[in-house]
Amino acid sequence: MPLARSFLYVPANREKFLEKASGLPADAFIFDLEDSVPEAEKAVARAGVKTYAPKIASRRVWVRVNGLDTGLAEADLEAVVGTAGIAGIFLPKVETPDDVTRWDRMIGALEAARGIDAGSIKLVLSIESALGVLNAYAMAVAAARTVSLTFGGARDGDLNTDLGCAWSIDGPEMLHTRSHTLLAARAARFDTPLDGVFADVHDAEGFERDTLLSRRLGYRGRKLIHPSQIEPCNRLYRPTDAELAYYARVLDAFDKAVAQGSASTTVDGRMIDVAMANAARRTLEAAAAWKKAG
Repeated sequence: MPLARSFLYVPANREKFLEKASGLPADAFIFDLEDSVPEAEKAVARAGVKTYAPKIASRRVWVRVNGLDTGLAEADLEAVVGTAGIAGIFLPKVETPDDVTRWDRMIGALEAARGIDAGSIKLVLSIESALGVLNAYAMAVAAARTVSLTFGGARDGDLNTDLGCAWSIDGPEMLHTRSHTLLAARAARFDTPLDGVFADVHDAEGFERDTLLSRRLGYRGRKLIHPSQIEPCNRLYRPTDAELAYYARVLDAFDKAVAQGSASTTVDGRMIDVAMANAARRTLEAAAAWKKAG
């Protein structure tokens, strides 16, 4: 089962938003304890996680905690680990494998103390700096509980600022770092690399253009900051009916070729061998999983 396509941020100190979350069609939610929560509201946000995470079915809740250097990480983990309904944690601004293993040890100690199966709490690593990009693969494989990377490529965000580059939807400014993060995620065998937020919530056309590029690059989901982004996100990361029909024909033709003693065939004028058949099978299986999940 793929991880999720749409991860909607919800500030965990905002009760009104937490109340509405369960009725929204996002695949998953990120209850935020970090940047969207002011310092004075951190304790309120932790209480929000503990109250509302159990109310959302199917472990669709993830939590973005505060970084190791903030002095808030330990209290965040105390609130998160063992709370019903939580699938895992988004780690912000990780830069080295040592960062990841330190988080892993802290979470593992709480799992053991609370009688939770080791590794139950999964991790997604947020790549938000030049150093984080360079170390992306090493971090991805540093802890077995890590299940994906997410690219922090928002306009004027931490990575954009760290690089000192401009930003555009179709431009090349951040394409290398975006592709490098994707490459690291795929090399680590993650089935759902996650793209970052698109910050202009009023630019629906820009969001669709950016998400189409994201899918073309190989990403299979992304983080969202507004409910209006959920529908286009889920739609654009899903294979089209035409793609699914084509891949079904590919598998049918390949299976017939194998039955006749051949390892290749053609479909719509394209050569098909075992690699193409595997790609078709992977796409069809993922689509079937999403259909079953609703």
